[in-house]
Amino acid sequence: MKRNILLTIEYDGTNFSGWQRQPEVRTVQGTLEEALSRVCGTPIQINGTSRTDAGVHALGQRASFAGDFGIPTDRIKLAVNNMLDGGMNRRTKCSDVRITDVQEMPEDFHARFDSKGKKYRYVIDRGDEADIFRRNYCYHVKSSLDVDAMRKGAGFIVGTHDFACFQAAGGNVRETTVRTVHSLEIIEKGDELLIEISGDGFLYNMVRIIVGTLVEVGQGRIEPGKIEKIIEGCDRQNAGHTAPAEGLYLVEIYY
Repeated sequence: MKRNILLTIEYDGTNFSGWQRQPEVRTVQGTLEEALSRVCGTPIQINGTSRTDAGVHALGQRASFAGDFGIPTDRIKLAVNNMLDGGMNRRTKCSDVRITDVQEMPEDFHARFDSKGKKYRYVIDRGDEADIFRRNYCYHVKSSLDVDAMRKGAGFIVGTHDFACFQAAGGNVRETTVRTVHSLEIIEKGDELLIEISGDGFLYNMVRIIVGTLVEVGQGRIEPGKIEKIIEGCDRQNAGHTAPAEGLYLVEIYY
């Protein structure tokens, strides 16, 4: 009997060349498909909700696949994770990708096409010196940041706009660059600055360019009120830099 399965996945993106399957390089999609194909006893191709770049992490990536296979749904998570970890008698460290939940879905469900929105978190380290043990998991900004100014600038981003100014070249061509940002919060947590953003969808590198622009607001290089004009201008050159991939986390997919 054919089943349609939804996976929730977490991964450390440091040693992956992004999510999307590519020949001769290690990717999250390729790694999972190989393990799932062995566990299910049939070739498996998964459809992910977000094609995260190299270095980007995920706490709640989602992917679906359909097929006729013998393993019970509730055993897929354990079997795949054991395989990724090297088996029950492993002597090595655990894998950098893991399935955290498995659900059986209706036949017509699709992880990407049925998603209603996404939430990302970006981590900035404001410490005096960069921590070498966290260099793959945050963006170290040496200069002090005016957080109040950043919050003012963020207020212009929330809502429905044409976000062409926050889209990098090289992504898939979209029918429209209009998106809705539902919320954009900037949270201070010790030396960390967490930027959490949720919306109905995001353009290529949109979150990282928003973060880079807000960092420049915090540094006094861009006035908070100028964010509105930058969005209206739809010109990538007017926005700030693209923040590094290492600080970005895909937190949740909404359905």
